[in-house]
Amino acid sequence: MTETLRPIIFARYPHSGQCKTRLIPALGPDGAAALHRRLVERTLSRLAPLSPLVAYTGASEDKFRVWLGAHVELVPQPAGDLGDRLIAAAREGPALIIGSDIPDIDASSVAAAGRLLVEADLVLGPAEDGGFWLIGMKVAEPRLFADVAWGTERVFAQVCRNAQTLGYSVGNAVTRADLDRPEDLGRWPDLLPPR
Repeated sequence: MTETLRPIIFARYPHSGQCKTRLIPALGPDGAAALHRRLVERTLSRLAPLSPLVAYTGASEDKFRVWLGAHVELVPQPAGDLGDRLIAAAREGPALIIGSDIPDIDASSVAAAGRLLVEADLVLGPAEDGGFWLIGMKVAEPRLFADVAWGTERVFAQVCRNAQTLGYSVGNAVTRADLDRPEDLGRWPDLLPPR
């Protein structure tokens, strides 16, 4: 499975004022969008050995092609909350889905998570803020995301609770930090726009 399981990167188009909104107080709408652009590009570059797909939202496929290039395989994200979009991404069978706001992401930890999915029903990469940066699913099971309070520090625990209720075996990938809040910016000064 791991030889053919390509990671799916969830990415939003970097429109000013419409992405990384929690960073707008620190960076302004244009700065937050520029940072998001750099994060998506960094994720694609670091995962290039795994031939990732990009599940896109926020703009047309044409705009994403102009931004990311013709070589990147694109699939649209449907409407709905994050749980709906994760289920849609896993509808065709095993899926390994990654956020685009993990500055320290690397291909080896994503590949290791893919290997965990061979034995486990579900693989989660915990995020330091209580969410997850990666999820691997063998099947698209909507009950996995029942009553999950997206965007809170309880997401990881709630998905684990649902997995336990479903009788799923869960493998944990390495813990990573995501870049969501102004207080996170100091950890990655190389990503900040020049002043």
